[in-house]
Amino acid sequence: MSNSELIVGLDIGTTKVCAVVGEVTAKGDVEIVGIGNSESPGLLQGRITNVEQTVNAIRKAVEEAERAAGCSIHAVFTGITGLHIEGRNNEATIVLKNREVTRNDMERVLENAKAIVLPQEKKILHALPQEYAVDDMWGITDPLSLTGVKLQVRIHVVAGSSSVCQNIETTCDRAGLAVDGMALESLVSAEAVLSPQEKEIGVAVVDIGGGTSDIIVYVQGAVRFTSVVSLGGQKVTDDISWVLRTSKETAEKIKVMYGHALKEMVNGDEGIEVPIVGEDSGSRDLSKLMLAEICEPRMEEILKFVDRELEKSGFKRKLGAGVVLTGGGSMIEGCAELARDVFNLNARIGRPRETGALKDMVSSPKFATAVGLLRYGASVLQSQNEEWAGGAREKQSREPKKAPKGLGARLKDWFFDVT
Repeated sequence: MSNSELIVGLDIGTTKVCAVVGEVTAKGDVEIVGIGNSESPGLLQGRITNVEQTVNAIRKAVEEAERAAGCSIHAVFTGITGLHIEGRNNEATIVLKNREVTRNDMERVLENAKAIVLPQEKKILHALPQEYAVDDMWGITDPLSLTGVKLQVRIHVVAGSSSVCQNIETTCDRAGLAVDGMALESLVSAEAVLSPQEKEIGVAVVDIGGGTSDIIVYVQGAVRFTSVVSLGGQKVTDDISWVLRTSKETAEKIKVMYGHALKEMVNGDEGIEVPIVGEDSGSRDLSKLMLAEICEPRMEEILKFVDRELEKSGFKRKLGAGVVLTGGGSMIEGCAELARDVFNLNARIGRPRETGALKDMVSSPKFATAVGLLRYGASVLQSQNEEWAGGAREKQSREPKKAPKGLGARLKDWFFDVT
């Protein structure tokens, strides 16, 4: 890896597309050097519903990021989410015959653990080791060179729709971009906002996006549970738009600027002016308390759906660090306070950590996925840099923008990753 290789995280969301350019230093750190955003009308709960609209949104975000970073972008790391995502735990055992564990043994037992029955339309996205055991002694993070009769592993497997993966790649391809890697959005968001200590004592990350809310649970440093809820921040915007008879664009701005998830924390005397659409179009005065009365029930519903998933996981009582809320939907004021009431756990808002000189520009929870994709991309390059076939990956470069180059070869299995 060169001392200043650039990588790009592309977050294709229900309401926005965000491209973040990061510079990977010789130490493996990632410093953000460019950001681009655009509205994203072509997705619904993680699925692309309008290719051309999504392609245009991607191009706009990427071009903005190129101008900011002074580079030409040809390849990206992108995320995936949606109701098609399925997470499950599995384990496997191989026989050692009283000898030391080798790397080959570790790879073999992982392959066995990945051998699960999936619907034909689904493929494995991640196989995440939780712990190993040698002769039934669990809790081992690295069994290499230990001696025993048998080696066991427990993993969390994440699978997703093959067609959704293909549609994301095709859409990026039409936008002139190669997909260097794809990762579960909640996984990369967690990498952006969590500390190792939180993962160890137990924590859940809830990424409230526009169309869905993604959940990932860590206990003892490993992923134990993943899930996706079919409600997101767009539902709050829709409620405001319907009740106030205003456009969704205006409703979104009102939600972000004045919305509150807990009406008891709002000063009822404060007011705002809201444009009205329709025959009697004009504007009307609205109290912040009335706006909170619209926002709170929907935010509470979203969090209660999440709480059911946490209960279902069986790990809620092990969340010593509580719940970390991130994503654009968590930006509404009072969200953390409402979450504490709903979950009966500590809750905080998660913001991307340690992102370099432009950290103030990406400190918002809505950038968690894009920043996490940069870190995911950096880890892929560090661990697999020599495995890229014939130098197939085309490095981004800090040069004036040129005509798009050839896409080159992809990773043979770009949607599979073991960490």
